[in-house]
Amino acid sequence: MSAAGDLGRRVAERRRQLGLTVDEVATRAGMSPTYVRVVESSPSSQPSPAAMWRLAAALEMPVDAITGGGMESPPGRAEPSDRPALEALSVGDCESLIAAGGIGRLVFSDRRGPTALPVNFRVLEGDVVFRTEPKAAFLDSIATGEVSFEVDHLDEALTEGWSVLLTGKSHVIEEPGELASAQSLSIAPWAGGEREVYVRVVPRKITGRRIRKQFGDD
Repeated sequence: MSAAGDLGRRVAERRRQLGLTVDEVATRAGMSPTYVRVVESSPSSQPSPAAMWRLAAALEMPVDAITGGGMESPPGRAEPSDRPALEALSVGDCESLIAAGGIGRLVFSDRRGPTALPVNFRVLEGDVVFRTEPKAAFLDSIATGEVSFEVDHLDEALTEGWSVLLTGKSHVIEEPGELASAQSLSIAPWAGGEREVYVRVVPRKITGRRIRKQFGDD
């Protein structure tokens, strides 16, 4: 049986926090208990906006909390789980987690010292690729020495998350064939602007950790 998706796990965790049964949540939300069970157990549940509002009200929480949103506050302010499980991730797990791309942080040293720069990235043959401006000040700083690239994900509602760290060398992509491959990734930087320089981070070491909450019986 497929594991529950993040939405379902948030709903189930909040229900447990409130000491409610599935039937009680269903009554509060004006839904059938079967529907609530499907939301909690489905790996890809997609309730309608109206259903989300009703579930959030029944669980006494904002809609953005039940969906994992909330951009106006720094992450990680929730109280830690009372049953955390910290595990080291294999290289394969790490590669799988970052395979879809997203936003990560390039970590390097410049005149100010250690610096972290958030960028949109994609993965090319196991390497990280991102775009930047031709005159970006950090290009000289990463031309020599090692860099790191960090990607993470936090779930406030479940007090869970994972982090992947790649360490290695980076270079500006200039060889035509390699450049064509990078351009085919369709990297779209959120920052906009003319960002026609492609940088590739080639890791020599990949590590990661995951924090999960251990669930007991309902």
